[in-house]
Amino acid sequence: MADTATKTRSVGFIGLGSQGAPIAERMMQAGHKLTVWTRRPDAAADLVALGAAPAGSIAELGVACDYVGVCVIDDTGVVEVCDQLLPAMKPGSLLVIHSTILPQTCEILVACAAEKGLELLDAPVSGGGPTAAAGTLTVMCGGTESAFENAKAVLETFATKIVLLGPAGAGQRAKLVNNALMAANMGLAYAALDMAGELGVDRAALADLIKHSSGRSFGFEVFARLPRPEAFAHGAKLLLKDVKLLASILPGDRETNSLAIAAGPFLDAAGVTNES
Repeated sequence: MADTATKTRSVGFIGLGSQGAPIAERMMQAGHKLTVWTRRPDAAADLVALGAAPAGSIAELGVACDYVGVCVIDDTGVVEVCDQLLPAMKPGSLLVIHSTILPQTCEILVACAAEKGLELLDAPVSGGGPTAAAGTLTVMCGGTESAFENAKAVLETFATKIVLLGPAGAGQRAKLVNNALMAANMGLAYAALDMAGELGVDRAALADLIKHSSGRSFGFEVFARLPRPEAFAHGAKLLLKDVKLLASILPGDRETNSLAIAAGPFLDAAGVTNES
């Protein structure tokens, strides 16, 4: 096996949002040659100014790179990108999916990649933009041991916790559970602080107390900082998407799983559950 710990690669990245852009920048800072593609040229301007090469098309990026990361918003976007990438990438190259999507989509894509002589790693991330910029994301991987080892040195440029959870799709299943748990914890925080108000307990004092007590959670701390639930509407939309994705893959009663039930009051208060 090649020494991936020291190998400089031609890496490509598609999906330069608040999390994808700092991931791509970390790759380039580590010495990898970076090529980027985006629908809006201005979205890539900062990275191009730092030395990234702009691709004229998705296929052009695929030809130029032996490692491509994809961090677009949903299944439709991932499939659209991969339909153009897979025919263009050279055999032996690696495609890494950082988007949070259905596990079944990754299972289909890994089979399509194999037909082209490519490896694919299902690798959604957790932590957000500032954590990506700091290089301390968590990556939840699904795929073969070979794909995981092939990707690891690049993943280590922006992540400190990188775990192989099983075959393709396993990373997505873990991410959906993680995000649904985050939403549930925020729902429980909403209920707890509302209950505290009914009991006459000072909200700010209780929020600080719980940060140092057994009831603490990251979701509670995020919620406690909000001036009102609607202030987290953008993040709540993404959590709602993932709660629904998890419900769609659960056996049995998909609409009444315990994480969705716990998350519901917060997502309602954030004003996102009635949006299309």
